[in-house]
Amino acid sequence: MLTAGIDIGSVSTEMVLLENRDIAGTFIVDTGSSSRNAVEAILARAREERGISRDDIGYVVTTGYGRNSTDRGDRSVTEITCHARGAYRLDRTVRTVVDVGGQDSKVILLGENGRSENFVMNDKCAAGTGRFLEIIARTLEVKVEEMGGLALSTDDGVTISSMCAVFAESEVVSLIAEGHSKERIINGIMDAIATRVSGMAKRLGYRPPVMFTGGVANNAGVVRSLRRCLDTEILVPEQPQMVGALGAALIAMEEACRV
Repeated sequence: MLTAGIDIGSVSTEMVLLENRDIAGTFIVDTGSSSRNAVEAILARAREERGISRDDIGYVVTTGYGRNSTDRGDRSVTEITCHARGAYRLDRTVRTVVDVGGQDSKVILLGENGRSENFVMNDKCAAGTGRFLEIIARTLEVKVEEMGGLALSTDDGVTISSMCAVFAESEVVSLIAEGHSKERIINGIMDAIATRVSGMAKRLGYRPPVMFTGGVANNAGVVRSLRRCLDTEILVPEQPQMVGALGAALIAMEEACRV
């Protein structure tokens, strides 16, 4: 039996296919301007790469901010529930999930059964998210994928006083004019992001082990800074951006078994 979870985010859309309870495929596309088109594109990719059509998939659960924008799903579930389920599937010891995506960030407390007990979410501005990193990367004329390595090249970072994407961009321009290196500026940006996210975690009363999910978890500089801020080891899955889709696929499998 094939089931799927589709996580429709503001920047990218991910899909995880399960065959019984084993991962049978993972796919990712840019969301672009249309969540509906992104779902069609990711289904087309599954068909091209694996020969699997929507008709072959017994049950589909959608999640993410665009979860209600498509008629290709059988059910939609909140990203809080899906990230909790996905993280717990990957590591049953996890008690806190820190998720930083394209335009929002969230911290989720898990119970011993992997269910969400409580959460806090910032979805009101792009501060500290993937979009924020894109703006800073463009200002510094570097690629987003290069930022983690540049941050790790130094332990010294400048202090970034604003996390507003607009004001931080202006601050970075000023720091460049003052002669600060890109490496020090990026390190300061990583620290600022980690300080913001760890503040959310501390207000929630986070419990280790902590798993870092979402596309920003691919940035080694942010991971290092978050580890320092929370003073604990940070678990990062092999594909951190797929955790929400994995959780959705697991829920789809349970729903399919009930039918």
